[in-house]
Amino acid sequence: MHQTVLLREAVEALVTQPGGFYVDGTFGRGGHSRYLLQSLNDEGRVLGVDKDLAAQAVAQELAESEPRFEFFHGSFAQLPHQLRGMGIDAVDGILLDLGVSSPQLDESDRGFSFMHDGPLDMRMDTSSGETAAQWLSYADLQDIAGVLKEYGEERFSRRIAAAIIAAREESPIETTGRLAQVVKEAHPRWEKHKHPATRSFQAIRIKVNRELEDLQLFLSVALDLLRVGGRLVVISFHSLEDRLVKRYMRDMARGDSLPRGVPVTESALNRRMRVVGKAVRASSEEVAGNVRARSAVMRVAEKIS
Repeated sequence: MHQTVLLREAVEALVTQPGGFYVDGTFGRGGHSRYLLQSLNDEGRVLGVDKDLAAQAVAQELAESEPRFEFFHGSFAQLPHQLRGMGIDAVDGILLDLGVSSPQLDESDRGFSFMHDGPLDMRMDTSSGETAAQWLSYADLQDIAGVLKEYGEERFSRRIAAAIIAAREESPIETTGRLAQVVKEAHPRWEKHKHPATRSFQAIRIKVNRELEDLQLFLSVALDLLRVGGRLVVISFHSLEDRLVKRYMRDMARGDSLPRGVPVTESALNRRMRVVGKAVRASSEEVAGNVRARSAVMRVAEKIS
């Protein structure tokens, strides 16, 4: 069963105008969108966005019963194009709940989890792009090792990459079970309470779905999508994502980078956002009921100019 992480905290941080227009950039199974709609008045509107076709099916049901809700099948990186097509110049808030959802992990045919044997797919959008199996069938040692190291922060990336290439020469790696076994046998040092394939699966999933590229693209245009006073709320589950979000919000709040000692007025710094509060983590009660919440970090910023 899917449990939305930081549900109340995220929506309460996001909504400043009950009659405003808000974007749930990672609709998933609609937890945040439904609570968001409850927090808005009759004038409020919500646009849900998701790459996942299964999410689209859930969203269409919600749209049939809720006239204030619309859905766009695609990446939040495509928001500028989508909003222009809707005739919307800017919105009052955008929420991103990054990473993979529980249903995606639980469904073996999606190929996200080493806990369930199934086709090695890993695509959030199963209607386009190449699968993890397809990428692993031709990627060279340097590419695989680079992905494992950069996206999975895997210390033994080169050793694991070599094992993957050796295994595929015997027969194609087409299932999650086979990949997990290859990584497990190649990994020389297992972390306590963590499957040795955890980092590798995470890295390959991020690569296949262009997750960091999409986040970087979105952040490059986020300010232009928000009205003054509008808020950006991002929940991350991975240190690389959180680092990008933290740096972006810090830089926008700091303003233009100038040489030390240069006398300037506050207005000349061109500060574009203010950081709202400190990073928020799930409570011990939430983590006890949903282990996925333990790595969640929520950051909030508001556009000021």
